[in-house]
Amino acid sequence: MTAEDRVCRRGPIRTCVGCRSRAEKSELLRVVVDGSRPMMELVPDPDGRLPGRGAYIHPSTGCLDIAERRRAFPRSFRRGGPLDVSVVRRWLEAVK
Repeated sequence: MTAEDRVCRRGPIRTCVGCRSRAEKSELLRVVVDGSRPMMELVPDPDGRLPGRGAYIHPSTGCLDIAERRRAFPRSFRRGGPLDVSVVRRWLEAVK
């Protein structure tokens, strides 16, 4: 990375767990695990303020589908079982 690259960068860079491409943190949606319910589910965190480990995806259902198919969320959150993504899917469809 050159000095020019560092000057042009506006914010932190994160990797989408779906498509695995890198983007600025502000362009991605942070999701966290809500463990307060019997089945662990992912919830969107657009403000980035919810506690706990977060994973980032592009705000599109395509990247969410890829992440589900690759089983990226249990790996990102270091969980053994499946995670329910229905809340995130509804949020993404409402934002579209």
